[in-house]
Amino acid sequence: MFSIGYFKASPTTYVVQYHKGKIKQQGVGLSFFYFKPSTSLVAIPMASQDVPFMLKETTADFQEVSIQGQVVFRIADAAKLASMMNFALTDNARDYASGDPEKLPNRILNLVQVLMRAEIQQLPLREALTASRALVASVREQLKASEVLTNLGIEVVDLAIQALRPAPETSRALEAAVREALLQEADEATYNRRNAAIEQERAIKENELRTELAVANKKRELRENQMEAERSVKEKERLIHKEDMEAQVALETKKRELVELATANERKQGETKAYSMEKMMEALNKIDPKLFEAIAASGANPELVIAQALKSLAIHSDKIGQLNITPDLLGNLMHRNA
Repeated sequence: MFSIGYFKASPTTYVVQYHKGKIKQQGVGLSFFYFKPSTSLVAIPMASQDVPFMLKETTADFQEVSIQGQVVFRIADAAKLASMMNFALTDNARDYASGDPEKLPNRILNLVQVLMRAEIQQLPLREALTASRALVASVREQLKASEVLTNLGIEVVDLAIQALRPAPETSRALEAAVREALLQEADEATYNRRNAAIEQERAIKENELRTELAVANKKRELRENQMEAERSVKEKERLIHKEDMEAQVALETKKRELVELATANERKQGETKAYSMEKMMEALNKIDPKLFEAIAASGANPELVIAQALKSLAIHSDKIGQLNITPDLLGNLMHRNA
């Protein structure tokens, strides 16, 4: 009674039942009763399996890097795998009779490591640290084309690199280099900013100088225009003054001509009068003075007669011894003059 067993596989487990060395049935998710003494069971999990890995490899410039990732695979052909590895169960139908099922992930990881090493050794450290995507793509294609996995009936579903890091000392050195580069970039940015500020200040000063120069030129032009206007005004004033002077000169010339003409006329008139007087005096010199006295006395007033008498007395004063003039005569003369 205890020699009869019952086996029920999960939907993702491929089962092969051997009876007396021959395959009795095989398939996924089978359940059946079997006779334990003459039956062998092989159970191959068909579900995908995640296998993490941590690898340490050396780059082309002899720098150590650690690669942390995960490979996902599934058994695509259970019959091939069953013929290549031992997945037989023990009598309790729960445990494997050999260690092959545990060796399968190691075989895949070994293949992944070999392919990763080949790729990493071709890259220098700096390129390797940034080439995770390219590494994944290249290694995944090589895994899919691998004859080893094909012969085992294994299909790689996915490959991922979660971290690709250098050694701690190298990491610190890279960080220092990057830090120095960043500091240098910061210094350059500060320098560029200051230089830009200086350039802007220089541009502002140049603009101010150009503005001042333009203002000075405008002031100069304005002053020149003002001076030109003043010169024009002075030129016009000079012309007017010249015209005035010319007019005055002409007027003075006319006056001089007029004076000369008037002088000449007066001289002519004087000469004429002098000639007339001369002729008259010549005529009068020929007349007896007593005749004139008689003519004057005949029609003259008494005062004139008295004056003539006094004049005659004054002329002949040297011949007169004594002259008496009465007060009545003087009073009469003064009364007449008043």
